[in-house]
Amino acid sequence: MIQLFKVKESHKVLAQNSNCEAPTEKQSAGELRLHNDITELNLPNCCTISFPNGKDDLMNFEVTISPEDGCYVGGAFKFSFQVSPVYPNDAPKVKCIPKVYHPNIDYEGNVCLNILLEDWKLALNINTIIYGLYHLFTMGQNTIRFLI
Repeated sequence: MIQLFKVKESHKVLAQNSNCEAPTEKQSAGELRLHNDITELNLPNCCTISFPNGKDDLMNFEVTISPEDGCYVGGAFKFSFQVSPVYPNDAPKVKCIPKVYHPNIDYEGNVCLNILLEDWKLALNINTIIYGLYHLFTMGQNTIRFLI
């Protein structure tokens, strides 16, 4: 029995030496789902996504929204996304980086969007959140007056 373990260990060492590659880390289920969500993104023309920590860190990224109509036309609003390893069980944490006066964004940049809070479901994804943020900034002039 001990010889069997030694043989397995020697095969493992030979395989590592022949490949000359570092062992790969297993991705969590959240990282796999997020990778799938990002590859299937269908963003509007006025939205861009960037990875400030490089493409290796998918769990932290930024989305910039530049509305083409509504009260906020001409502005560029950057949102930071922090995705937990248990995604999609927990919604991502989304913060607005620049200071902006908006009824759904507080002074610290926390976004109040129902799908990020109590209405989060496993079937929702990053694309849904980005479209929700997009629609917050493209509401008509009359809707904003009503909210204020």
